[in-house]
Amino acid sequence: MHSGYAAPRTVPPPVSAKEFRYSIALDRAGRATADGQAELDLDPAWTPEHLLLAGLARCTLQSLRFHATRREIDFVAAAGASGIVTKRETDGRYAFVDISVEIELEIQPRPDDLEDLLSKAERDCFVGASLVPAPRYIWRT
Repeated sequence: MHSGYAAPRTVPPPVSAKEFRYSIALDRAGRATADGQAELDLDPAWTPEHLLLAGLARCTLQSLRFHATRREIDFVAAAGASGIVTKRETDGRYAFVDISVEIELEIQPRPDDLEDLLSKAERDCFVGASLVPAPRYIWRT
């Protein structure tokens, strides 16, 4: 017999994600500061596009460091990034249409699931995850 009473549902609490906030400032002389500190005097050769690529390379290595450290794996790496900016066919605007990151990696001990570790490094780089087109990663081990 249906009494018309519905038992209270247990609703899981909403998932709250961590939030990371960043800020930079550029003064009139072109000097940059990160979060109000760490002044960086940029040579004019460093265009915004170069800085984006440098950020992507550094973010990828930091993401790899995070996952490797959790597994007690050490590595030495160098990274480079390149991109092509041209007019997009879709909307006629100039934008990155191709981005790649190349990483030379010496890793000890070499994990059996190295591909999984590298995949996590790619996935969890906030900068790479924010870019369209998605970067291509080339790992040299």
